[in-house]
Amino acid sequence: MLEDLIKERLKKKEDLEKAGVDCYPAKVKRNHKIEEVLKSFSFLSLFKKKVAIAGRILALRGQGGIVFIDLNDGSGSMQAVVSKKNFKDFALYKENLDLGDFISAEGTVFKTKAGQKSLKVSGLTLATKSLRPIPSQWYGIQDPEERLRKRYLDVLLNPDIRDMFEKKARFWNAIRTFLIKRDFMEVETPVLENTPGGAEARPFITHHNALDLDVYLRISPELWLKRLMVAGYLKVFEIGRIFRNEGMDAEHLQDYTQMEFYWAYADYNDGMKMVEEMFKFIAQETFGTFKFKIKDFDIDLGKKWEIYDFTEIIKKMTGVDILKTDVKEVEKKLRELGVEYDSHGFNLNRGIDNLWKFCRKNIAGPGFLINVPVMMEPLAKRSGKDKNIVERFQVIVAGSELGKGFSELNDPVDQLGRFNDQAKLREAGDEEAQMKDDEFVEALEYGMPPTCGFGMSERVFSFLMNKTVRECQIFPLMRPKKEDK
Repeated sequence: MLEDLIKERLKKKEDLEKAGVDCYPAKVKRNHKIEEVLKSFSFLSLFKKKVAIAGRILALRGQGGIVFIDLNDGSGSMQAVVSKKNFKDFALYKENLDLGDFISAEGTVFKTKAGQKSLKVSGLTLATKSLRPIPSQWYGIQDPEERLRKRYLDVLLNPDIRDMFEKKARFWNAIRTFLIKRDFMEVETPVLENTPGGAEARPFITHHNALDLDVYLRISPELWLKRLMVAGYLKVFEIGRIFRNEGMDAEHLQDYTQMEFYWAYADYNDGMKMVEEMFKFIAQETFGTFKFKIKDFDIDLGKKWEIYDFTEIIKKMTGVDILKTDVKEVEKKLRELGVEYDSHGFNLNRGIDNLWKFCRKNIAGPGFLINVPVMMEPLAKRSGKDKNIVERFQVIVAGSELGKGFSELNDPVDQLGRFNDQAKLREAGDEEAQMKDDEFVEALEYGMPPTCGFGMSERVFSFLMNKTVRECQIFPLMRPKKEDK
């Protein structure tokens, strides 16, 4: 079936080329976007101005000596009317044009008897001959996997998908605008690292041929950005790709875009205030609202955000005091609650984290989670009120974490000790524990000012869209399609 259709289109291409038509010219005439023609229709019609539009054919209807063509150029759609009276190559193009072809059409605008804004074509040029038929515009691609695999067709056929990615562009632009207006400088830091750091995650490993050494794809830009605080910059941020060799689910992928900012002479209280403002700005700029339906929650980002205490919530919901517990008690409680967990490399940190994940699913937010134990955050400054907890905040929305920030640890002696503790966890089998980074400790020894840092990923956008993060990536990684034998 498909092979026959492709053969038929190849034959049409051959016939066009025999008639002297270039099926793939480098450029065709186009002086207006379709949306511009539609907006200026009255003016163009009154003065009979000639316009040239170009786009993909999404519909073809023949009626004797007239062909009606629906063109779409990404900015809008418009009907082009080709008449045998006005176009000398009418028969050639009528026989050999297909849905999916790109053409340039030149002429004057008019309204049909039915009142449809149209272009009366006086000149037509083939811009691209398509060899594969596009799926039905009305039914699209039904298989969800195929939709992701052939996202270009999904975007072409589904206005909602196209709109989603335009929103995503506005989302990142809103973040960038918010930070730049507050004097943050955008920077770029390395993606290939000798030592991955800045997060608890398993890295991807690759080989650098020129230097003949194994390197890691970064799991966070954090330690590089903090070095820039040592260098004397006051406010920096980065929007870039992150790679974590972990599991996939509705909220997690292995490669994704993340933003992190670092702000000298600020602490986590300053960070919470600014992050709340930033989320509200993003929501308004991207979606035009503060109110969202996410999972089973009705979320209003515009209201005053809550403060949640990590220790108190876990104690209230599970009965476990995480500041006094041990790994056996936590593991027992996880089994009682029916919480699944990975026993490989299991330790107190991982156990408490699993308890928290059990508790958080019932918290609507928006709000900030604070007062996390020191052992769970090796890069955060200890609280001045209680040395057993750190000055960390996490954005909580619809039962999940949508960003994390600290008063950053800038004591090199404390940082080295925390790295050593993490190294012991790695030796015991915890592959997500952080690696010791002596070069970062050396940088801290030169002195880093008090600093607040915060990071969030494209998962925020997927939550506000109420979709999985995979659906919200324009080209998610897919397994290679198995060929039929």
